Amino acid sequence: MTDLQERTSLDDYALDNPRLREFIEAVKAIRTSHDDPKAIIGAIRPHFESLLADQTWLPAMYQESHPEGGMGSGIGTWLLYRTTDGSLALSSLVVPPGAQTPVHDHLAWGLVGLYRGEQDEEVFARRDDGTAEDHAELEVIARNHLKPGDFYELLPEVDIHRVKTTSDLTSVSLHLLGIDNGCIWRHRFLPEEERVVPFKSGYVNVPCEQDRDAAAS
Repeated sequence: MTDLQERTSLDDYALDNPRLREFIEAVKAIRTSHDDPKAIIGAIRPHFESLLADQTWLPAMYQESHPEGGMGSGIGTWLLYRTTDGSLALSSLVVPPGAQTPVHDHLAWGLVGLYRGEQDEEVFARRDDGTAEDHAELEVIARNHLKPGDFYELLPEVDIHRVKTTSDLTSVSLHLLGIDNGCIWRHRFLPEEERVVPFKSGYVNVPCEQDRDAAAS
């Protein structure tokens, strides 16, 4: 396999257009130039900011809520792009007015930015030692109000949050993560009960590989 074939084989575009490809190619070039997640995020930031500001490339389909989304409350997670090795994914998260996500983690570095609408975000820190599988003690460490164009970084120390749409308009946020976040098992937290349970958000437009295999068996 040539280098070009190997690079191409890693690409899985659920949405394919020149503007998105331009962004992804920039991200891939940055990832091959840096090993440290903070350096990767820092180099991607201007490209991500430009993508958020461009209102021409994301079709209406990928800005719609969905009644069967894995996060509940009509929230839809739409895959836009991922690598076939699971090391990178870009998706849109669509949250109806008044709805909020569960408190959840991401288990990877990332950038999250608001493309449409407005949101309130609560950021949590874990205060227990994590040894009990179903127990977690969380504390709110930040509250942020987000408008279109605002974005933030995800790193292990700031990896747990929830967001709520505060605008009359459905909110759409873009999630660039160093993992196939819709298809891995992550953690859903119930802070009032000090509980944590596994969950998988999935994508409303593309099945996860393991789900496809299970359906075929």
